[in-house]
Amino acid sequence: MGISSVGVVGAGQMGSGIAQVAAVAGLDVVLQDISSDGLSKAKARIEQSLVKLSEKGKLSPADVNAAKGRITTTQHLDDVARAGLVIEAASENPQLKFEIFRKLDGLCGEGTILATNTSSISITTIAAQTKRPEKVVGMHFMNPVPLMKLVEVIRGLRTSDETFRAVKALGEKMEKTCVESKDYPGFVVNRILMPMINEACYALFEGLASVEDIDNAMKLGTNQPMGPLTLADFIGLDTCLAILNVMHEGLGDPKYRPCPLLKQYVSAGLLGKKTGQGFYKYGA
Repeated sequence: MGISSVGVVGAGQMGSGIAQVAAVAGLDVVLQDISSDGLSKAKARIEQSLVKLSEKGKLSPADVNAAKGRITTTQHLDDVARAGLVIEAASENPQLKFEIFRKLDGLCGEGTILATNTSSISITTIAAQTKRPEKVVGMHFMNPVPLMKLVEVIRGLRTSDETFRAVKALGEKMEKTCVESKDYPGFVVNRILMPMINEACYALFEGLASVEDIDNAMKLGTNQPMGPLTLADFIGLDTCLAILNVMHEGLGDPKYRPCPLLKQYVSAGLLGKKTGQGFYKYGA
């Protein structure tokens, strides 16, 4: 099953990144979002990213122009219906994702594969919203998508081998390394990463050390390129909390209980870099 066209639902940071790498890989892309402003920002984000890659010698100017020409934007969900694969990249909200998949199932042809970029929500539960659970799969890209080489490919309980192979092949066409995960909360990366971020929040909450010292300790002591609190700001504290809540509820283990300080920051609207302040303050 060869895939030559991709629809991407959601034009935020993840969706625009997915659209970009698909277009660079030679695929025709329809990027959909309900917000015209969101689509305009996504186009600007993609163009800026492509120019940076060209300046670094990773893409030629011709490659940049070709990739830009392969991306079409739309506010209408039915415009993605003819794609061979549709990747949902909406916010980490189960009910929102369920609604999108129910709509896509009605709009798309029987042969279309539906993928979700969820970082923690059950693929099996998402697939159950459709009449094609064998053609639903998790395709979790890392942020920032154009730079990070990993994609987690997650099988739902009823995902077919054919679907898995097609999506894995597409990920490799995008020059990503694909790892296979079973459908359990957090999958591979967040199952390991989020408890570390949560523990860093507890260390700050309990007064063990300052934000800067916690991050420096982990960077210099464990050779990580970014401290856990900086990384949490980059991911978005609301996203971190959502993932931890899914893991806490889905696995039933108190070790995944979100730190009260993390919940407090989210309640205050201090969500990290995207709002200008999280554990750190950021300039415009």
